[in-house]
Amino acid sequence: MSDYNTIQLLAVIALPLLFAITLHEFSHGWVAYKLGDPTPKMLGRLTLNPLRHIDPVGTIVFPLMMFLLSTMAGGSPLIFGLAKPVPITPQNLRNIRRDMAWVAIAGPASNLLMAIMWALVAKFSLAAYEAGQGWFALPLISMSIYGILINLVLMVFNLFPIPPLDGGRVLTSVLPGPVAWKLSRIEPYGIMIVLAVVIFGGWELIMQPIIGSLMAIMKTLFALPF
Repeated sequence: MSDYNTIQLLAVIALPLLFAITLHEFSHGWVAYKLGDPTPKMLGRLTLNPLRHIDPVGTIVFPLMMFLLSTMAGGSPLIFGLAKPVPITPQNLRNIRRDMAWVAIAGPASNLLMAIMWALVAKFSLAAYEAGQGWFALPLISMSIYGILINLVLMVFNLFPIPPLDGGRVLTSVLPGPVAWKLSRIEPYGIMIVLAVVIFGGWELIMQPIIGSLMAIMKTLFALPF
């Protein structure tokens, strides 16, 4: 991967990131639809078409800036993105508190499944490389590594127990009413709180050890050499 120039590296990372955020948002909408809420389908969000989920800032500008700044600083490429949240009407759900928890957990669960899928792609690509098909296997191996990493980062980030992140929504669904109401009041500031934690050292203290452990588990389970 270190032999790639900036444009090639960006191309390798872009596809896994786009798949990760698209499936994440689709999963929220699909579970909500199955539990009685037609809102995602009515608004055209029950689709795997990435164009329906892209947010110009969160999906394009922010990840590109993170990537360029991290590579210019001489460190490992750091990239992270967000899509437009899928609109959900909780009142349409059959059981609001229970079903909102299922809707919320669907996003991180989809990222876990995607990480597993990329691990399988990595195994296939390694076998192809060993068979002498390096011309297409090497790019797939690099893409797979980033696919695993990006999906694990999205899963862990979204499981932060702060609304409006998925972990916060799950927490407000299972906590007693008064406590859940107090927690939900921080939702307008939730993203800023989490980003501040990450920017000012939370990545190293919280996310990096968790993601490192998950990567190690994936490597062991799928016998990956990297």
